Amino acid sequence: MKKIKYILLAMSALTLGSCQLTEVDTISDITNDQYWNSQGDVESYLFGIYNKFRSVQNTTYYSEDRGDTFIPGLEAGLSTAWNQNLTPQNAPNWLDFYNLIHHCNLLLKYSADIEFQKQDDKNQILAETHFIRAFTYFTLLKSWGDVPLELEPTESDSKPQLPRASKNEVMAQILLDIDLALERFPGNGLISKTRASKAATHALRADALLWKAKVLGGNNTDLEEAISSADAASAGLSLEPDFSKIYDTENRNGKEVIFTLHFEFDEKDDHYSDNLKPRDIFVRDAVNFDDIPYARSGARSGYAPSPKIESAFAENPDDIRADASIIKAIAADNSVIGVFDNKMRGTIVAENRQYDSDIIVYRLAEMILFRAEALAALNRTGEAIDELNKIRNRAQIGNYNGSTGKNAVEHEILKERFRELYLELKRWPDLLRFHHAGTIDVYNEVPNLSGTSVPLYFPIPVVQIDRNPNLKQTEGYE
Repeated sequence: MKKIKYILLAMSALTLGSCQLTEVDTISDITNDQYWNSQGDVESYLFGIYNKFRSVQNTTYYSEDRGDTFIPGLEAGLSTAWNQNLTPQNAPNWLDFYNLIHHCNLLLKYSADIEFQKQDDKNQILAETHFIRAFTYFTLLKSWGDVPLELEPTESDSKPQLPRASKNEVMAQILLDIDLALERFPGNGLISKTRASKAATHALRADALLWKAKVLGGNNTDLEEAISSADAASAGLSLEPDFSKIYDTENRNGKEVIFTLHFEFDEKDDHYSDNLKPRDIFVRDAVNFDDIPYARSGARSGYAPSPKIESAFAENPDDIRADASIIKAIAADNSVIGVFDNKMRGTIVAENRQYDSDIIVYRLAEMILFRAEALAALNRTGEAIDELNKIRNRAQIGNYNGSTGKNAVEHEILKERFRELYLELKRWPDLLRFHHAGTIDVYNEVPNLSGTSVPLYFPIPVVQIDRNPNLKQTEGYE
């Protein structure tokens, strides 16, 4: 507990407030001189960065809400993203993302002159920080498109306020940070699966290159390199035979996990999956009450799994992922009380439940599906089907035997990602990739987008433009 308090104190001493593009308070030279003195300072600061990294990723808002996975739950509290009614007045603020980037920039700057007992230890920390900055910019790119590129900490009111950089400029910076991380990781960089490693960085590279190829007008070289990166990320891993064990809190960091954001039991509240879980009072009359991952407190079924994801599982009655992902509360008369997430069940304690499943950022199954997606995009559909079948056979639904045409195979890969990666913060970016590649029309896939011309990127709050006249509103929200 003392260590955690020290880390949080270190981060709060150099935290963000409100004045510039990302609304940062200036950081005094006295504060920096007092803090950045030793290897231990840098190590502690990295732990604080991970804490913030987990916080900004611990939400469905940017990666799930705008998709087709959810419908209103028993206690509907639906976001503006889910309703597709985003405006400059209610736009999400990117402050938390830039806050995290700011802290990465501080570490990269002030660790430069600090000696470590072992250079490999310093290189490890620098590599992890470059990974986190790249991942955060990738999230910004997928959400807002053009975004400012802040590569230095904001320590003075005189720092220029930046305009939005183009999507391709942002992608170039993401790939540069990835390359810097890969160069600096000593060995495989694997200290723990709860920290970034060389494998996690290869996974991010595969993810980014697929986006570059399919959304940003990239080319076949990007697709070939995505395959190579997915292969590198997969080295030494194997699929978990029992799908239900992947998110079991008794089986953390299993054999197919590449990188995960850890939740220590009783250390943090409010895991994003709790918004698809019921409070006990809503399901106490269910005949399968004991099987439902309810909680007396800490649960709020604001969302429920959509009929579309249920139908995707129902296409294959033997799919072992269905019951491991979704559970229905059934009344005595066989009616359905509610539908809930069953994938991230958390931990039972003292007649309550703590939702403390780790956030798995990357795992082997996704690397296999990345390979399939890139191969299909290259029109190597036979090879793509071979990869697809690895996931299907683990799910016990047998080989794909449909059309081998490129469009048909791509549709099937997208559907398989829907089933395999349900609730893993992947769906909205998946829909956008396949939309921009021409496989689907996202306006036909997402019910709340049907018949609209809502822009696919987020607006930025009008207050940001008021504070920084160099910013231009996202196209379609002017």
